[in-house]
Amino acid sequence: MPEASNQAEAFRRRRPSCWLFVEGANRNALEQAGSCEADALIQELEDFTPPPLRPRARQLCAEVLARWRSQDKFACVRINPLEGDGQSDGAADLAAAMAAGPDAILIPKVTGAGQIQHLEALITEHETALGLQPGATLIVPNVESARGLMNTRAICECSARVSACLVASEDMAADLGAERGRDGLELDYVRARFHLECSAAGVLSIDCPYTWQDPEGLAAETRHARRLGYRAKSAVNAEHAATIQRLLNPSAQELADARHLVDAFEAARAQGLGRIEVDGSLVEVPTYLNARRLLDRNPD
Repeated sequence: MPEASNQAEAFRRRRPSCWLFVEGANRNALEQAGSCEADALIQELEDFTPPPLRPRARQLCAEVLARWRSQDKFACVRINPLEGDGQSDGAADLAAAMAAGPDAILIPKVTGAGQIQHLEALITEHETALGLQPGATLIVPNVESARGLMNTRAICECSARVSACLVASEDMAADLGAERGRDGLELDYVRARFHLECSAAGVLSIDCPYTWQDPEGLAAETRHARRLGYRAKSAVNAEHAATIQRLLNPSAQELADARHLVDAFEAARAQGLGRIEVDGSLVEVPTYLNARRLLDRNPD
């Protein structure tokens, strides 16, 4: 496995919270996406781009990624699979995306580490041919099936390019034969298991998109994602980005409370105490570390 690149280290510091999929051949949508609150934008060349429109989408790659990068977005492309029926589209998508210098390539329907290793080899070939910095392009696998879920940790650990991994909603539910509902109960185990696997691998877990037009449902699902431990969520609707950013990231009051807890605990430890009561709660090392992690996500 190659060593992590400077790009991977920069990604770990930035850790985008909202990942928005945008129709790959829809120029208006691609241009407007830069003004929404998502910090990672994905030109989607698979499900959101019918096959006849994919050549047009590829032609837009360079323009789109340059625009997004100028708007301080993490600029990504999701290509078609590199095997099966989509193989030819996947190879053409990757060539166009690499020529545009993406921050990351998203690959759909990943079920095992071999697919990522194959993609990594192709990306390395493109970087060499284009004179790009070796390791500059990250990989974000998309897990969309039961088999992929069971292999998530191996998928995440097989390449240093993998700094994040994303779990699907609709394709995952279809693979499971699950009945979809606005409360998302049918995916509770999937989301918890996926975050567990990514955490074990030290990779950012990206929660599935909320695909209903229901602001209250979106808010509830985002709060639940944060409760599970997610720090990032995908979206298929630009209007969802503001809610995701607001609810996944700590508020000013939460940061103030965390700072108060950390200061109190550190003062207690300086006096030789092992734990301390803060605002009616007994604070021990794990609680202190959680508060520290919250502050570390917002160094300002």
